[in-house]
Amino acid sequence: MQILKTIADMRQATTAARLASNAPIGLVPTMGALHEGHLSLVRAASQQCGTVVVSIFVNPTQFAPGEDLDRYPRTLEADLALLEQEGVDLVFVPSAREMYPNGIAATIVSTHVEVPEISDRLDGLSRPGHFRAVATVVAKLFHIVGPDLAFFGAKDAVQVAVLRAMVRDLDFPLRIVVCPTVRDADGLALSSRNSFLTPQERTHALTLSRALETARLIASHGSPTAEALREAMLSLLHGDLGVRVDYAEVVHPDTLEPLAHIRDGALLAVAAWVGETRLIDNLLLSPPTLPSPPTLKPARTEAHA
Repeated sequence: MQILKTIADMRQATTAARLASNAPIGLVPTMGALHEGHLSLVRAASQQCGTVVVSIFVNPTQFAPGEDLDRYPRTLEADLALLEQEGVDLVFVPSAREMYPNGIAATIVSTHVEVPEISDRLDGLSRPGHFRAVATVVAKLFHIVGPDLAFFGAKDAVQVAVLRAMVRDLDFPLRIVVCPTVRDADGLALSSRNSFLTPQERTHALTLSRALETARLIASHGSPTAEALREAMLSLLHGDLGVRVDYAEVVHPDTLEPLAHIRDGALLAVAAWVGETRLIDNLLLSPPTLPSPPTLKPARTEAHA
């Protein structure tokens, strides 16, 4: 496994991989603090690609002032050990200076990528500018690595919608592959931020997945309106005093526009604060294209990375 820290070395490595084989190159972009959700993306990439590249970069531009940049978990040594066990070929670990040589402040006036409208919905309302930063750094990674396939988790539904639009509109020669959300046995979606939760907060965090599942069951036994599903989710979320609701919505998975009527493929999406940690989760109603989700992991009794 090669560990690469500069853009020049990363490009040289992928160029060599293309010369050695016609097999696709797959990219799994991450911010580190890897868990089974990330590893499921790596395994999907390994099944579909001849060369697997994982990037580890905590992108400072996508954290607003007061967000958790400083305390975001950084576990590089453990991450590299996991990736080596998975047989990853190339790991790109650039510094902020490598990615932004003119400095972070310069990104305010530097070239950036912005996907209008979609970036301002759901999480974009709570985190202005966040998805502009995400789109920009991912566009940079796509240009640096030149993947044929890029793998993302379904849990990050807004990110997926933004990046799909970016790839389509800017004619990136690649395909985005969306893999199912990996959950613990009790339903909690895996997230690097789960490591911030106390055991009691983790119990409250389960309300997010329960709200989604409740709405799914209601939708499967009749023809409720989107508003009825939204109210059902909000009822559960507001009923847990350990949860501060950000949103609970029923939207189109590609445009993130609110839906009035339910149809297959509608996206149920929730976000909430549990303690000082903001969590997101979502569920597709009768998703027609996603493969079966991975086998659930045994529940953990303590907070985890």
